Amino acid sequence: MLGLGIESTAHTFSCAVIEKSGKSGKILSDVRKIYKPADGEGIHPREASRHHIENSPQVLSECLNEADVKITDLDLISYAGGPGLGPCLRVGAVVARSLASFYKIPIYPVNHAIGHIELGKLLTGAKNPLVLLVSGGHTMLLAFLNKQWRVFGETLDITLGQLLDQFGRSLGFASPCGRNIEELASSSSNYVQLPYSVKGNDVSFSGLLSATKTVGKQNKADACYSLQETAFAMIAEAVERALSFTQKNELMVVGGVAANKRLSEMLQDVCKRHNSKFFVVPLKYAGDCGSQICWTGLLESQVKKGVSIDKTFVTQSWRLDSVKVEY
Repeated sequence: MLGLGIESTAHTFSCAVIEKSGKSGKILSDVRKIYKPADGEGIHPREASRHHIENSPQVLSECLNEADVKITDLDLISYAGGPGLGPCLRVGAVVARSLASFYKIPIYPVNHAIGHIELGKLLTGAKNPLVLLVSGGHTMLLAFLNKQWRVFGETLDITLGQLLDQFGRSLGFASPCGRNIEELASSSSNYVQLPYSVKGNDVSFSGLLSATKTVGKQNKADACYSLQETAFAMIAEAVERALSFTQKNELMVVGGVAANKRLSEMLQDVCKRHNSKFFVVPLKYAGDCGSQICWTGLLESQVKKGVSIDKTFVTQSWRLDSVKVEY
């Protein structure tokens, strides 16, 4: 079975083709174009959507050519229905609807966050993990029970990805800023005391962001190092508590911030203390990509026939714990 997935939730427009055989899947192509704002600025939804409109024909064409398939070979088309930026989501939905209606191909709206999880399970081999989803749009601890992902902890204000991006922009970097902050942090070992806020099993980063901006005016490297150590320790504490409560023997980290090596080091230490296996999504697929959407659509096709064009939608705040997972 061949599927096409279209991702357009934020700064990335991506198309991917995956071939599904039984429970396994092979990524035949995954092409992306990323909107890059000016240094010191964040994503502007209107400008990002314009970027997606301009680049969608090229991305789709390259994706099909790389996979060596024609649109008429596809068994289904899936697109990111949310959560995400409204103008960006609508671009991917329009492309998907156009192809599905013209070529009479089944269409599937997919929850972007669940896409991160399902592709992570495919690529890492994790079976029944506690999931840490950390990105620009999410900071959540999740476990699967009774056909739904249940939240065992999340951010109370901004996400971990937003924390890194907003601080990085204050230093003059362009979003996404995680890699720049990680590089600067590696050049320091001087920890500056910063606010540490874990409330139950939830975390709060807004106070940490404000305090770190003050430190950054004095020493950028020390600020980056201290920010990472504090924020990641907060996440590690929440993960450790969730592992103890759920008794899971697997932890899987997905989302763009999963690429951070220091975060992985801290979480591996937590897993060692709890005799849990540690999985992290491969760097190439940690960020937003069409493969996440495509694979989840293929999984849904096992139990659903797709939706009619008039039932397709985009929802900016589509929580993954509201989605019934039937496959």
